[in-house]
Amino acid sequence: MGVTGVEVRVYDPPLCCATGVCGASVDPALAQAAADFTWLADRGATVARFNLASEPGAFTTEAKVAGLLAAFGDGALPAVLVGDRVLTYGRYPSREELAEVIEATNEPAAAPDAATGGCAPGSGCC
Repeated sequence: MGVTGVEVRVYDPPLCCATGVCGASVDPALAQAAADFTWLADRGATVARFNLASEPGAFTTEAKVAGLLAAFGDGALPAVLVGDRVLTYGRYPSREELAEVIEATNEPAAAPDAATGGCAPGSGCC
């Protein structure tokens, strides 16, 4: 089950390193999120992470993230976008939520309507 073509962008709060899984005391939520994003990437998704401490420009150039920050301040982070859709904000998604991304991507396309040959009336393809 692959998710090639799915782009996931993670906008992390300020972290000590790219994943936040560093230092003497590791936050278990950060460790789980890092494992879950690796799990998703292993299935073919493109996962990009942005750290507010080292890449603040990424937070201002993404309109949805900038809007979340304007509305909720630091409480909006982490924010996770799948394509152009906000999956979660203020928390990391669970593995179950990420699995739903895979399931939605793998849904089969609707079969063409035999009567129209798959063309919608007025579409110009018929």
